[in-house]
Amino acid sequence: MTRELPSFLVDRDAPPVVAAPAPGGVAGPPRASVPGVPGEPGLWIFLLVDMTIFAVFFGAFLVGRADEPAVFAEGRTHLSVALGTANTLVLLASSLVMALAVRAHRAGDAPRARRLIATVLLGGLLFVAFKAIEWQALLGDGHPPASSSFFTYYFAITGVHLLHLVAGAVVLLVVRARVGAGAASRGLVEGGASYWHMVDLLWLVIYPVVYFAGAT
Repeated sequence: MTRELPSFLVDRDAPPVVAAPAPGGVAGPPRASVPGVPGEPGLWIFLLVDMTIFAVFFGAFLVGRADEPAVFAEGRTHLSVALGTANTLVLLASSLVMALAVRAHRAGDAPRARRLIATVLLGGLLFVAFKAIEWQALLGDGHPPASSSFFTYYFAITGVHLLHLVAGAVVLLVVRARVGAGAASRGLVEGGASYWHMVDLLWLVIYPVVYFAGAT
């Protein structure tokens, strides 16, 4: 017995299932359809490599924290947990909206898909605004990247993540334009969504690892 995938992962464009002929020319029972994987296979290799690189960042951060627990614990106290939490909620909400956009595109509702993607982009803009406020406050309080090993790791990890988010926003701008022109393939829309979900997933690791480093 197979488990069904969530509806937003099911390939709605898959060809209909045809009953396999049994020996003797008699049609056998219909075969169960296999839901398609979102996006293109090559994209998943890229995402895996990207997440592996971040895993190295996280590993280095944890090693640094083990070597200098007091420095990392003190550095954490200067971060805004409120802004970090707000950005977490923003990305979680944007991922949900992106999944709804994929569903709308599969259903042939291009106007709704475009509106939902625009909402995702607004969420990305809000994330950037919150991060800019936090960075400005840290720099203003005298905590640049070179001030301690904690802030070196903090600005490196959150900076690279922010670049990924900006890249994801550019991809979604292209996807939205193609959807509006009626030229967006299922693979393109799902690929853009998969990349955005990866950006969200990475932040869900960054948030507890960095913002609660050394917390007791």
